[in-house]
Amino acid sequence: MSLQLVRGHDLRPPSREPRKRPAADAGFPSEGVTPLLSPELRLHRLAPRFPVSPETSEFYRRFWPGTTRADWNDWHWQFRHRIRTAEELARVFHLSEDERAAVTTHQGPLPVGITPYYASLMSRDDPREPLRRTHIMTGAESLRLPGEEDDPLGEDHDTVVPGLVHRYPDRVLFLTTGTCSTYCRYCTRARAVGNPGGEYQFSPKQWDQALAYLEQHTEVRDVLLSGGDPLSIADEKLDWLLTRLRAIPHIEFVRIGTKIPVVLPQRITKELVRMLKKHHPLWMSIHATHPRELTPEVTEAFARLADAGIPLGSQTVLLKGINDDITVMKSLMQGLLKRRVKPYYLYQCDPIRGSGHFRTSVDKGLEIIAGLRGHTTGYACPQFVIDAPGGGGKILMAPNAVVGRDGADLLLKNFEGGVYRYPDPDGTLGRTVATLAAE
Repeated sequence: MSLQLVRGHDLRPPSREPRKRPAADAGFPSEGVTPLLSPELRLHRLAPRFPVSPETSEFYRRFWPGTTRADWNDWHWQFRHRIRTAEELARVFHLSEDERAAVTTHQGPLPVGITPYYASLMSRDDPREPLRRTHIMTGAESLRLPGEEDDPLGEDHDTVVPGLVHRYPDRVLFLTTGTCSTYCRYCTRARAVGNPGGEYQFSPKQWDQALAYLEQHTEVRDVLLSGGDPLSIADEKLDWLLTRLRAIPHIEFVRIGTKIPVVLPQRITKELVRMLKKHHPLWMSIHATHPRELTPEVTEAFARLADAGIPLGSQTVLLKGINDDITVMKSLMQGLLKRRVKPYYLYQCDPIRGSGHFRTSVDKGLEIIAGLRGHTTGYACPQFVIDAPGGGGKILMAPNAVVGRDGADLLLKNFEGGVYRYPDPDGTLGRTVATLAAE
């Protein structure tokens, strides 16, 4: 089915009335009058107006000489100039021998891929710097520990047509692309992304198969677009896909899972936002890792999305030596909330092959949740979950507040460690704890 046919009038969602042109006497040129602008001013008006710090300006002038501010703020330029090879990395970073060897010998999916913008946030000298560790591979990735798998969540088992995972009763995961603007080294879909010509390259034909399945399965009301990163897709193609989804009567809820607003904020153009607004209700889950990511550019990207009426939630993976610290995590969660992003999930790192150096104990995650709950607003407290290996789905983890029972009272521990009584004469919660204590 062609793009032109699918995007017929009957499939287009209702759009807002076009804005009327202000009168000429309001300070705007009258109809039919073309203002005379210099080439420099025309370029300035066309360029996305993202803030650029002096440090960032120094960075791109040093490593991409001749680059203009307009170039830097053009997401296509950022995408074309991603750092992909050991030679390109060495031009920007002082690589350790471990990093250099790992990048040079790597084959297969999950290659190195870092946007120039995101690279500007990383230390060029310290291999232990958090953002650098999450994106430049090391030899530890070649170690496979017990319990690690290529597909630890069993997504392939629950794939009903290529690129569509139907695990939960009323919702599906729609894998739209195998491309990301940057490649996180702990990626759950390391087997699937960044592999040109591989089996996980998704095409419009596969999209049509997935859409046909959704049209037939009326129990599905919620679609999560993921990948890869859906925002790496061109506006026109993403608009087409969202239009097709919105044409299915029983699809009530569409979400986009993405890291692009954090690693390539220039992608959040006014044109993209205008297109996304046509497809409400539309939600967005944004992958955030560390407070260092919350730059003025990212703040602008979040503001554009939030101002468009798109509810924003965050997803964060707990990573050893990167964000497994209560001070770091609190700063990240509070910073997201200030930027109108609701912390949603804190994930225990999935046991993907070669991820042992990133994974903390589950105890550490519970410790961090305990350090957030009651110590900051509940809006800044994400749910801590383990995505159960083998396809068990998300399992909520929380510090145990039940101390036991005393007669008809349930004994509970608050965030400060104080024990309080709640009258619960008909309850059974806490009896097991009391029995174990008595033994």
